[in-house]
Amino acid sequence: MRYLAILISFIILISAPFFGQVDMQLTNIFDFSSSDAIVFWDIRFPRVVLAFFVGGILALGGLVFQTIFRNPMSTPFTLGVASGATLFTAIAIVLGLMQFISIFAFIGAIVTVATLFVIASRLKGTSTASLLLVGIALSFFYSACLMVMFFISDLHDSYEIVRFTMGSLDVVGFDSVAIITVVAIGLLVLILSYKYELKLLLTSHEFAILKGLDLKKTNYILLLSVSIAVGVAVSITGPIGFIGLIVPHILKLIYKKSAEKLIVPIFFYGGVFLVFCDLIARNLGTVSDIPIGVVTSFLGAPFFIYLIMRQKRGI
Repeated sequence: MRYLAILISFIILISAPFFGQVDMQLTNIFDFSSSDAIVFWDIRFPRVVLAFFVGGILALGGLVFQTIFRNPMSTPFTLGVASGATLFTAIAIVLGLMQFISIFAFIGAIVTVATLFVIASRLKGTSTASLLLVGIALSFFYSACLMVMFFISDLHDSYEIVRFTMGSLDVVGFDSVAIITVVAIGLLVLILSYKYELKLLLTSHEFAILKGLDLKKTNYILLLSVSIAVGVAVSITGPIGFIGLIVPHILKLIYKKSAEKLIVPIFFYGGVFLVFCDLIARNLGTVSDIPIGVVTSFLGAPFFIYLIMRQKRGI
């Protein structure tokens, strides 16, 4: 089954740039003066690469969050990073600064990360519990602020805000793709370097402390790294849900291995999953592409319900 999954994954990755609403002549994709080459190299190929690395970031982030918080329902958006990015994007839209949306979104994500870590560091109790509570509080606060933005915005601005919250992989050229690629590879290398620490955390926090692990420092480094990487991804694509939730669980079911041994597979299949979702979004025959967040939610929501039922039964 694993080899079949790998084969199907490579078929999806290789074939994805060739499918879309505009038909292409394959013989023209290396004729760089043709429109087919422009569509392939400037739009479709960068989009597939972007989808792969964003999916990898979100899936790997889900693994880290579920390990640290010891909660199978945790996702890379648990700490309110996506909410912060969305609010600052809404501010940019309302102010008429559409060309700076990505910058505002990234600032929102970084402000959220900085805020929750500063507040959590001043609270008593376990660091993970404090971070989780602060993240939930920030998410509610950002949601209230976002409602204010909707109230004071006009119809067009409200539409742009909603579009951002649905997620989008629309990209032209490789500028944004290069940023995401560097961030994704950097996050993967960092998580691999903390493989032993993740193994200890999977056992228990008490056992990790007995083994000499600086629990607070390790948690902060991992959560801060994932949050920044997710913030960069959200600033470019908008929030894309459920990937960090379902991919780690599916891989654990398929491979039957401990999570620290699945870092690379989870990163890889997270990327493949988002490429597959984008392939669906681009080929439904609609006037425009279906927002990628809608597709991932359609696939992720039923699995989320399954996880809840599975946990309730104690399976």
